[in-house]
Amino acid sequence: MPYRKVPLVKQKIYHIFSKSIANFKIFNSEWDFDRMLQTISYYTLEKTPCKFSLFLKHKEKSKEIDFSQFSYSQKIVRILAYCLMPTHIHLLLMQLKDDGISRFVNLILKSYTKYFNTKYNRKGPLWEARFKNVLINTSEQFLHLTRYIHLNPTSAFLVNKPEDWEFSSYREYIGLIKERERIDEFSDYWNTDITSYKKFVEERIDYQRELERIKNLVLE
Repeated sequence: MPYRKVPLVKQKIYHIFSKSIANFKIFNSEWDFDRMLQTISYYTLEKTPCKFSLFLKHKEKSKEIDFSQFSYSQKIVRILAYCLMPTHIHLLLMQLKDDGISRFVNLILKSYTKYFNTKYNRKGPLWEARFKNVLINTSEQFLHLTRYIHLNPTSAFLVNKPEDWEFSSYREYIGLIKERERIDEFSDYWNTDITSYKKFVEERIDYQRELERIKNLVLE
């Protein structure tokens, strides 16, 4: 039977994963990471005020847009968690509009590819052809998945503690960043205080590192 693409459903939450071709390093500097984070925030909007490159060019002269203040009716997705890694990205998204996640992911990947290829004098695609998605059905799934996402940098030995990685939503989850910069309200999906969540995540650091090490040995 031919492969049939299953449409993503409005008001449902999905773990979205996209990686570079052949594990190519796509974030080489703090500015590269920041560029993708700004892109992610910008394209949550259904009607963007202008092209993203034009927005970046003029934003210093104008008032900074606070994307968290836009109502959900103005967005195509809600960002509930994220982590950028040197070769891939994890996003936890709720779809708000028909085809919202596909539109959103297509926009951010195309935008970043154009930026990256221009900056590094490169040509051709940067990402694997199709992003992966997993439907999240329960609050328990949501909680465990956010832990997995936030522990990616420690599992890869990029940092010792997840809060030391600047390019994930973990700092927002545990209150180190008081005002949410990129993620939307997530408390309706779980009932865990900050102290408990921090313990829940950090007690799994060594275990997840070991799983990653075993996986790499098997793949080798």
